[in-house]
Amino acid sequence: MRENGYAPIENYAAIGDGRTVALIADDGRIDWFPVPNLDTAPVFAALLDAESGGYISMRPAEEFTTTRRYADGTNVLVTTFTTESGVVNVTDSLNTGVAGRLPWTELARRVEGVEGSVEMEWSVAPGTCLGTASPWSYETVHGTVLRVDGVTLGVRTLNADDIELESRSISGRFTTAVGSRSLVAVVGTEVEPLYLPVPEDVDSGIDRTIANWQMWSEEFRYEGPWHDEVHRSALALKLLLYSPSGAIAAAATTSLPERWAGAKNWDYRYAWVRDTAYTIKALIRFGLREEVHAAVAWLLRIIRSNEQITQVFYTLNGEIPGGSTYPDVPGWRGVGPVINGNEAATQLQQGIFGDLFDIVSLYVDAGNVLDAPTGRLLAEIADTTCDIWRRKDAGMWELPTIRHYTSSKMGCWHALDRAVHLSEQGMIPGIADRWVTERDHIAQWIDDNCWSESRGAYVWYPGTDELDASVLLHAGSRCVDDERMSRTVDALRDELGSGDHLYRYSGMQMVEGTFVACSFWVVGALAKLGRDDEASALMDRLVTSGNDVGLFAEMIDPDRSAEDEPSTFLGNFPQGLSHLALINAALTLASGHDHTTSDTGK
Repeated sequence: MRENGYAPIENYAAIGDGRTVALIADDGRIDWFPVPNLDTAPVFAALLDAESGGYISMRPAEEFTTTRRYADGTNVLVTTFTTESGVVNVTDSLNTGVAGRLPWTELARRVEGVEGSVEMEWSVAPGTCLGTASPWSYETVHGTVLRVDGVTLGVRTLNADDIELESRSISGRFTTAVGSRSLVAVVGTEVEPLYLPVPEDVDSGIDRTIANWQMWSEEFRYEGPWHDEVHRSALALKLLLYSPSGAIAAAATTSLPERWAGAKNWDYRYAWVRDTAYTIKALIRFGLREEVHAAVAWLLRIIRSNEQITQVFYTLNGEIPGGSTYPDVPGWRGVGPVINGNEAATQLQQGIFGDLFDIVSLYVDAGNVLDAPTGRLLAEIADTTCDIWRRKDAGMWELPTIRHYTSSKMGCWHALDRAVHLSEQGMIPGIADRWVTERDHIAQWIDDNCWSESRGAYVWYPGTDELDASVLLHAGSRCVDDERMSRTVDALRDELGSGDHLYRYSGMQMVEGTFVACSFWVVGALAKLGRDDEASALMDRLVTSGNDVGLFAEMIDPDRSAEDEPSTFLGNFPQGLSHLALINAALTLASGHDHTTSDTGK
């Protein structure tokens, strides 16, 4: 149900083509669709500006109810509309080509009559690119196109030709019958000519896209517990892989709020080193070779080219992010601000050293070989880690207050441990003696400074009794004591828990929603500490907290949950880290625990 034109975040499903993502509400309206790239100023952004943001609608003209699902093994969405007069299926696809993504963006909406007769209405109404441009319609020899700034859009129809042209939009109506098939498609380019495909080719492109996704799913290898949820999460991550470069976006959106009071709205259409590490870990386990190599090669290439080894994240094209701008638009449900950019780009986060070495170590352990320049680069970064771990940083949560965060030191320990491992395999040059010595110094520092006996936990940073869920990522590591980490898990759940979910760190209970990834980190930590039955029972419950098509945002607000209703999502969507945490929790359990409950899909 919409409120002032805004749908709940959990009401959206996502489709994509390896270059951009569209979000479709359960009433059939597309409220988020950057063209042609995920980080392009969004032509369709009613998600953040209901009045002027722009949308693509498709719905019955009469009252209706909907159910929806993804076509098996795909990111192609099928929505069933039921009215008093009949039933129709709408299949939404961001089409791909014969050899990968198309050189233009092609959004196809196929409408098939199932029962009775239903009058359908549709509209393509581009918006203002978050208040920076005005759309207009333009007559050409081949029909009307829509233009916004440098983006040109064409509308192609099949058996839906009762069209109304307006100064800033194109709309129409048609009526379905049993067995009928109609099509409305939007094709677009930016600062280049627009190819106008034959409508029949767009329609057949939906079937090709379904086949392409299913071919990818056939390469996906995981037969463990929670198979359906793991597969859906892998497909969600695939939506965030930016095929032109190999980068992995953290999420598909910007500015969806982490709290109802606002002011915690961020742009996640960037590639974080941390998220890349977790994604590669999962992709290696799934046997997805092309994506693994592309992501590893992308990250190492941009580190070399930018000569900046402490960069937290990069643009999807591998550049150092610039500053932020704040468009004058209301934001989702009026919760602002809306932001283009992310100020965390300039921070020092020591945990990325562990993430980087984890990526490379996993890549090598999977049977691959490093090139000589990469080996020299990693040796240099290991030497830097030996010095930089003694500095304060912003921590994993990109906080404005710099401290000696416990999880940052654990990340540096992991970096040096993996550097030693790679050295022993002959993959990076140099003598590892210093790395061994400094690694052991870090472990002793953690033991001396980060454990609180009175609190019974590894604390957020030395000298406090406050807690931080990110230490869970290091459960089972040789830099911590298993018994102490087990007590830390219990302390975290006691203080930061809300039902099955977990807040990020002390004090967040009154500020934001529970952080989905943290909840799954508990599962992984319990499994690594030998508490398998607890881990499996918690996992069974957590996998049901996604929306109706199995997608997760960044956070869930437990105070706005209602019995038999989905919890209210907060934060950007779909969130890669949430799906990564689900996947890695399942993989951790599957590697050493036989799941005894039945697997059920969404």
